[in-house]
Amino acid sequence: MNAPRPETPKPEPASAPTLASPVTCVWGVGSERAALLARLDIHTVGDLLLHRPRRYEDRRNFQPIRELKEGEPATVRGKVVAMGTNRFKSGKFVFELIVDDGSSRLHCRWWNLGFMERLFAVGDDVLVFGKPHLLRPRTVDHPETEKVLTDDEEQVHLNRIVPVYPATEGLSQRVLRGLTWRALQAHAAEFADPHPDLDLAAIRIHPTDDARGKQLVLEARPLLPRAEAVRALHFPAELTDADRARQRLAFDEFIGLQFEIQQRRLNFERSLRALPCTGDNRLMKPFLAELGFSLTGAQQRVLREIRTDFGGKVPMRRLLQGDVGSGKTLVAACAALMTLESGFDVAVMAPTEILAEQLARNFRKWFEPLGIAVRLWTGSRKDAADDELPISGRVLVPSTIHAPPSTSVSVTVGTHALIEAGFKPDRLGLAIIDEQHKFGVAQREKLVRKGRRDDTAPHLLVMTATPIPRTLGLTLYGDLDVSVLDELPAGRGRIRTHVRAPDALPKVWAFVRGELEKGRQAYVVYPRVEESEDDVKAVTVEFQKICRELAPHRGGLLHGRRPSEEKEAVMDSFRCGDIRILVATSVIEVGVDVPNATIMLIENAEQFGLAQLHQLRGRIGRGAHDSHCILVAEQKTDEARERLEVMARTNDGFELAEADLRQRGPGELTGRNQSGLPDFRFGDLVKDRQLVEAAREVVRKHLRSR
Repeated sequence: MNAPRPETPKPEPASAPTLASPVTCVWGVGSERAALLARLDIHTVGDLLLHRPRRYEDRRNFQPIRELKEGEPATVRGKVVAMGTNRFKSGKFVFELIVDDGSSRLHCRWWNLGFMERLFAVGDDVLVFGKPHLLRPRTVDHPETEKVLTDDEEQVHLNRIVPVYPATEGLSQRVLRGLTWRALQAHAAEFADPHPDLDLAAIRIHPTDDARGKQLVLEARPLLPRAEAVRALHFPAELTDADRARQRLAFDEFIGLQFEIQQRRLNFERSLRALPCTGDNRLMKPFLAELGFSLTGAQQRVLREIRTDFGGKVPMRRLLQGDVGSGKTLVAACAALMTLESGFDVAVMAPTEILAEQLARNFRKWFEPLGIAVRLWTGSRKDAADDELPISGRVLVPSTIHAPPSTSVSVTVGTHALIEAGFKPDRLGLAIIDEQHKFGVAQREKLVRKGRRDDTAPHLLVMTATPIPRTLGLTLYGDLDVSVLDELPAGRGRIRTHVRAPDALPKVWAFVRGELEKGRQAYVVYPRVEESEDDVKAVTVEFQKICRELAPHRGGLLHGRRPSEEKEAVMDSFRCGDIRILVATSVIEVGVDVPNATIMLIENAEQFGLAQLHQLRGRIGRGAHDSHCILVAEQKTDEARERLEVMARTNDGFELAEADLRQRGPGELTGRNQSGLPDFRFGDLVKDRQLVEAAREVVRKHLRSR
């Protein structure tokens, strides 16, 4: 009997394509198209299905050409009835296509794009999207176009709302749309909810806007399932469905970010123990008694929050927001006193030497009568160490944990130099960071780590006079508790802001002279240090002109390139009134406090952003006299005009922060590298505040319930 033949092993079935598979798994994507898709950062099937459309076209009803209006975008469909290229003696040329839909004709023009004439033929059925800029004849320059072809995929491109994608040369909208359609049929169901353990059933989200940017006033709706959202992202039944799809996918992005933020905070709370820094008021009471004025209600409220944190189980991590002149430095001083009373040192980090010197000056004025040593630690200056100071510069305090029975405590004020190796605090109890937006998250943590001992860590207070929009606060500073100083000290004069054209400068100088003759002082700010080829003024060029214009009032020159000792000498002369006009760059935007200065004149104001203009304006209005901020600007762009109008309309830094976010967007406003914020594909920190808040609350409850 023959032995049984062994079975031939069956080949293993090839694994089915998934969202992580190369994009070549989509029918119609060869190596050439894959290379084109890679230009759009599309490498996998999932990348293709999450390639967000930049707008949508409603191709259920096209607009008749005869009804087109100048400057209003529209989509039309018609036949190419004529085409050709006109060339000019200058060497320029224009390709023109004439489309007829039966109601009228539309002239489509492309300048200096010779390849366009190879893309069309007379008789082609085409779709055209653009804004007419002439009506006689109706003309649109550089419109988006697409041929209408009769094929099996016609239902993908016509008689529905269709997506228009960010594209690249060699990859038409029609091809990209067809590839996405085929990938959706095969893979959309694979988009499972990334966090199925979260309870999202109760979440209701209001629409933001439709594809045309118009606000929608509709009732809140539940979140779409993720797979359904991906389908609706590309081929929505209605424009409102596209908005709901984007919101769901944005929500998933915010959920991922909030998990990172909230888990970091939770790990911090579970692993580190706080140093007790509530103090005993023996330094605080004489300090407050000598101030000569009372704290505002907002300052008292924030100090109660800080004292509660200082007595808690975990180290304080608090962000103090306060408009320019709201008294943040005084709150920081009181927090420092609580820490010093408890036997621990304090470090204060500022972004510039000018601000560090100003802070050190304030702390010395307040603290040296109490016997507390205040040191300055910058790149160019490092004051004597405690053991080199005379005994009168020290204060003896009762001991707490980590402090010997009798020892001195001190405050060190510095710049980035504090995070370098040379600064080694023995018993850091509180780190204060002023103008936090100038520092990155890593720099903040590097300073705090200098005070880590075993399982304890110093408290952290970060401060900013540039109010943070609510949405950014929930993301950029989502691991911090937030306090707000929303009340200005009494007895301050009003600040009026005026926008003037350059031809009004003679009247402006006359007004400035009048203020100087009343005994007041003035700042004059320019955007550049040295002269350049454009028309933007430079401080080194304008300084002598101003001195002649406002003689005999003495002027001083200040910019970042002057040596530190020269800058300090100029500032000292301005503070004591010897210098009446400080001509400077934006180096003075923080840390300069001269109550007698009532004029802030900014030339080429269109060169500055809203936050910077607001900070500069904050240098005045610090005394009892009314002050004037004069913005001299060429309002050549709508953005510049809007920015200056907002400045003239309000002094409210929080309103300005929201306007700044709308104008510049979060990327430019925060600086991605500094902030650590991800690049959201679907999330929009300008308009998605309710999504961010919902994601934060869902994640917080989930993590703390485990």
